[in-house]
Amino acid sequence: MSNEKPAATGAGSGASRAALNVRVWRGAGEGSFQTYEVPRQESQTVLDVVTHIQRVIDPSLSYRFACRVGVCGSCAMNVNGKARWTCRTHVEKVAADGNLEIAPLSNLPVIKDLVTDMKEFFDKWARARGRFAGARTRDDDFARVMPDSPQRRNVDAGIECIGCGACYSACDVVQSNPAYLGPAALNRAWTLHNDVRDVMRVERLASVAGDAGCHACHTHTSCSERCPKQISPTLGIAGLKRAAAVAALSGEI
Repeated sequence: MSNEKPAATGAGSGASRAALNVRVWRGAGEGSFQTYEVPRQESQTVLDVVTHIQRVIDPSLSYRFACRVGVCGSCAMNVNGKARWTCRTHVEKVAADGNLEIAPLSNLPVIKDLVTDMKEFFDKWARARGRFAGARTRDDDFARVMPDSPQRRNVDAGIECIGCGACYSACDVVQSNPAYLGPAALNRAWTLHNDVRDVMRVERLASVAGDAGCHACHTHTSCSERCPKQISPTLGIAGLKRAAAVAALSGEI
């Protein structure tokens, strides 16, 4: 990362005692951090800080957000070096000393400022066969999944993934092996593997096994630590490893 640009402040902000010192990544992959002074507010989120910079200080700042309430996942960024939802991250929890560093998610190409290109992230979902494939038609009765079945309980947490990319950004294996499918895509494969209605079980296991799939995971648990939904992709990946081993021994894959 390059040298910082000169500090920027809001009009009339002055040297406020209740101010945050915020370093924000500007530019693309070859950009640099720029420092801003932002007024500190009660119950302020990191997304509030970014929004203040864009609306009051520098309208050229690019970033993503949508729901602002932790549903869409589009506002995920690196905050003080850790992937987080900025809409649900309160400043008082991450910047007690008044200093914030906000950067785009890691392991993804930077389009501009805090905006990353998510294409490869979602393409890996497709390569992991992360699409439900059922056998019933509209003329059949509704398929039923029993809520107390072992398969359904295996994925109680995993089905809550909203694709924010925080786990992918935190994954050490993706950093060293760009071909690795990543924790989100494998978590999706695990949820579908346990869906009794799905008919692509064998094909999906074949897609997620191997050096770019579940067997590449080193079980560092960084993905589980950073997931805002408290999902443990590590557990799902371990389940895929076991299922792929059984399928290989039985000659299915």
